[in-house]
Order: sequence, then structure tokens, then C-alpha cells
Amino acid sequence: MTNMIKNYYEILQVNEQCTNDELKSAYRKLARKWHPDVAGNTAEAVSKFKEINEAYEVLSDKVKRADYDRMNRFYNYSSTKKATGNTTEPNFKNTNTQQKKSDEHKSSSYKFNWEEFLSKYREYANRYQNSSKPKEPKCGNAKRGKDINTDVEVTISEAINGTVKVINMLNTHVCQKCGGRKFVNGSICTHCNGKGEASDYKRFTVKIPAGIKDNSKIRLAGEGENGENGGKNGDLYITVHIKSPLDYKTDGNNILKTITLEPYEAVLGGNVKVKTPEGDITVKISPNTQNGQKIRLSGCGINIGGKIGDMILTVEIQIHKNITSEEVELYKRLKQLSAQNIR
Repeated sequence: MTNMIKNYYEILQVNEQCTNDELKSAYRKLARKWHPDVAGNTAEAVSKFKEINEAYEVLSDKVKRADYDRMNRFYNYSSTKKATGNTTEPNFKNTNTQQKKSDEHKSSSYKFNWEEFLSKYREYANRYQNSSKPKEPKCGNAKRGKDINTDVEVTISEAINGTVKVINMLNTHVCQKCGGRKFVNGSICTHCNGKGEASDYKRFTVKIPAGIKDNSKIRLAGEGENGENGGKNGDLYITVHIKSPLDYKTDGNNILKTITLEPYEAVLGGNVKVKTPEGDITVKISPNTQNGQKIRLSGCGINIGGKIGDMILTVEIQIHKNITSEEVELYKRLKQLSAQNIR
């Protein structure tokens, strides 16, 4: 049975009063020197590198270092007393915790069993390390719940000004009573009737911010499917769709709209009423307006982040389907008067 203890301070080439920074600096220097990739993949290099890491692992930890220093003093005391027969009691003082040890060994026949002490220390160290680790759930590994995706429609006006929407969702999740195993104490789970999952409706009140863009997503953290075995819940992602009226389209923060003109309005010009999200406005049509021509109404679009877009009108010249005979005669007269061939 051996009474030897490794001198971790000597291995790292530092003294017992070294600071954490001095310890770290010495460790890095030696670790670079004896790394198998540098020193060669020899038995000596591997052993030395392992020894250096072992020493640093103990001395860099405040609690482990205090225990190591205390064991060192126990070992040195027992070794000295065994060799000299000295029964003088040492003052076991923990320099790291500044707590006095008053344990006295009054028998001169006291024999220190280092193997037994080291075994107890390792048992304590393992308990300490395990207690510092997060405890795993008793029923298997924790599993995060799945994310849920849904959609909501808003009008252009709601997108511009912001609104609040209420969403009712059917949420299917792992049964919280049986954990998806379908049985409890050998019997079918009464909560989910042996399905392993349960469904319920959940009501969400969602704030739609003013100026939101089409297809934007709103995230509600933790409102997805429930996690398993203590795992976190998933998230709920809501995709916002801007519902355009039949005569509207959107392009970013711009609103696109087609307006129809009769031939005489395109030639002579005039005023026409146009419906916008903020109400009807009157638009002036210039004489000789062409089919497909675009008219921009500044500031009549969607407000996104304080920036207001425009409404862009596209002109479409149309002729009535039920044109009268008098109108036909006028077009014939116009044909005779026309001196230009646009083709």
C-alpha cells in the first residue's frame, strides 16, 4: 500500500501561494510544451500531458484546491510523525477558507491510512461534481415542444394603423398525465383515453403592429406544443397576410390600383373619384392620357416604420359593351377626322 501523493504544485512548477492567474499561465505554458501534437505522441508526452491537466483541474477549482491542500497537510503530518514518532499536534489551518481545524489525534500509535483517506476524498469529490450538474428529469431526457405555425389576415387599413386579432387554435400535445405512454400504473390513461396525446382549444390575443409588412411573422414564445419530461414549450409563429380588396394590390408599402377611363375622358381629361384606404379622393386626369399610363398619388400608401408609401394608379381605357348607334356614328365621324395613323 502506497502513501505517495502527487505534488500538483510541483507538476505545474508553481508554489502553494500562487494566484489563479499565475496558475493559469503556468498551465498553458506546460500544456503547449507537452501536448502530444507538439512533443510527439509518445508514452512520456501523453502521460505528462495527462498529469498536467489533472493537476490544473484540481488546483484551478477553489473547493478542490482547499481539499487537496488539507490532504497534503494530513499526509505530510502523518508521514513525519511515523518517521520521527513525534506526537505534537499540528495546527491544521485551511488557508483558502481561513477556518481552523481542531481535530486532534492523541494516540501516539495513530497510523494514517492514505488509501482510505483518498478513497473518501474521491467519493466526496464525485458527490460535489454531481451536485453541481443540472439534474436530469426522472422520466427520460427532456424534450422541447414543437413549434406551431398559423396564419392571420388583416385588411390594408388594419396593416396601416395596427389592430388586435383573436385567434382560437386547436392545440394537440403529449398527454401531461401519462407522458405519451398511454398507460398509468398498468391501466389506460383516463386523461387521454389511451391516445397518448390530448387536444384543446386555446385563445390568443395578438397585437398586430402598425405598418406591418405582408407575410411578416409574429412569435409568441412558449405558446407552442408542450415540452416532454420538463422540456421547454415550443413557440407559436403567426404569419400575417394583408388581404387586398379586389381592386387593390400591395407592393411593399405601395398600393397598386387600376382605374378605368372612357375614351373621351382619356382625350379630354377631367376629374375621377378614386377609393383609398383613407377614403375617397378626387384625381385629376390630364388631357390625352394614354392606356397603361401610371399616376402616382404620394402619401396614400401603407405606413411601414414611419415611412408612408404611395398609391400608384394604372390607367385602363375601356369602351362600353352596349355602345349606342349614335356613339358608333360619332366614332365614324372621328375616324374621318383623324389624320394620324398611330401604327
